[in-house]
Amino acid sequence: MKLKMKPAVSMLHLELSRRKIIYHLKIIFFLSQISRISGKAKMKSDVDESEGFCDLKYGSYCIWREENREEMQDSMVKKLKDQLFVARAYFPSIAKIPAQSKLSGELKQNIQEVERVLSESTTDADLPPEIQKKSRRMEAVIARAKSVSLDCNNVDKKLRQIFDLTEDEANFHMEQSAFLYQLAVQTMPKSLHCLSMRLTVEYFRDHLFDKELSEKYSDPTLQHYVIFSNNVIASSVVINSTVVHARDTVNQVFHVLTDWQNYYAMKHWFLRNTFRDAVVQVLNIEDSDSYGKATLSHLTLPVEFRVSFPSNDSAPAIHNRTQYLSIFSHSHYLLPEIFKNLEKVVVLEDDVVVQQDLSALWSLNMGGKVTGAIEICSVKMDQLQSYLGEHSFQKHSCSWMSGLNVIDLARWRDLDISETYWKLVKEVSMKEGSALLATLLTFQDQIYALDRVWVLSGLGHDYGLDIEGIKKAAVLHYNGNMKPWLDLGIPKYKEYWKKFLNHEDQYLSECNVNR
Repeated sequence: MKLKMKPAVSMLHLELSRRKIIYHLKIIFFLSQISRISGKAKMKSDVDESEGFCDLKYGSYCIWREENREEMQDSMVKKLKDQLFVARAYFPSIAKIPAQSKLSGELKQNIQEVERVLSESTTDADLPPEIQKKSRRMEAVIARAKSVSLDCNNVDKKLRQIFDLTEDEANFHMEQSAFLYQLAVQTMPKSLHCLSMRLTVEYFRDHLFDKELSEKYSDPTLQHYVIFSNNVIASSVVINSTVVHARDTVNQVFHVLTDWQNYYAMKHWFLRNTFRDAVVQVLNIEDSDSYGKATLSHLTLPVEFRVSFPSNDSAPAIHNRTQYLSIFSHSHYLLPEIFKNLEKVVVLEDDVVVQQDLSALWSLNMGGKVTGAIEICSVKMDQLQSYLGEHSFQKHSCSWMSGLNVIDLARWRDLDISETYWKLVKEVSMKEGSALLATLLTFQDQIYALDRVWVLSGLGHDYGLDIEGIKKAAVLHYNGNMKPWLDLGIPKYKEYWKKFLNHEDQYLSECNVNR
């Protein structure tokens, strides 16, 4: 029986408001710790913010800024700013000389006029027609001020003060831009929020009933895919792209694990949309009545850690080797209990797009390993030693990543992987990067390296991926901040994701999701 609509929706809005406040606080804190993990960079004393400093302090914002920088037609604006800078430096000293009261008045008047113009102008096109005349007048009065015999120390002191203020202003705008960037990539777009709210309301309004397919949900002979997500569109694209490229869909079962806040939206979406012969089950991972001990207080999604190391060549530091390591969340360690009857599952993150048939994954012989994953050998375990601490690990082994993972649940249960993980979490709970540490140590010697042709990662942060490599990859992983459903997503990679949206869907059109 469905719940009444009014209480559920009101609770939803209260929870959204609470989480929004908490999230904004987290964003502010995030600016001071933008890089979760970073290698020791070789930085020269004269490296400016556009090179190593920016990358280390603000992370992927710097890459996005460089790629989206526009050449501004503002040569006259810059000239006026320079004149204003010099005029302000001379004015205090000139104003103290009684004999130069006329010059002082002219200097003050010109400063005020240029300040007024610059307050309304960003580019040369914004400037008034008589600006050339104003600039020449300012230049002339500055020349007269320079000809006056003054104490150079006073002028120098004022110049330094103005320079410091200008530098502070530039840093403020830099931090403000980085803040807005992080806000844009970390929060749900208005269009997706609209869609989620609309689907939630329609769930209680419509009279759609679940198809009784419980026997398929727990049939170990079928191909079971698991997706952790709170994003309706993202999970739909994952399922649609998988089904479109599958040779046979009658054996495909998708389990979407979400939270109570998005459960009804997810439920309604997958009730009203079909994916060939595949079936979709939506589960609320926070439903204590369903999973008992396997319940968490809230859904946790895969965690991404930004790892950056200096390049080996002399390239600017903004081109540091950067990788976003996506790892299992707490929720992943509930899989053996949630799916007690299953022996193998394939876990797909909601920021992937499938381009080829995945059925071959089900016949992999992983040699007793628990998880099949793509290894990231550009990040060795010894490079993460500061986070792994004194724990024993193979220093030269490769790190690995979630995104596409084949999981042997039977082997997982035999080795009691979940218990190992929870013990490690308790040991390192006070350490930064504890989730990364616990996961890497839990699966040490239990990773089967998938062939790299299965997954191409980096579509959420790397502008330099080879287009041919993208076309050949079985799975595209948009790990990084610039997800394909965001306005800040990398445009040339978005097309591979957007083609799996249903552009005719009424709800998508009404919420402007298709634009």
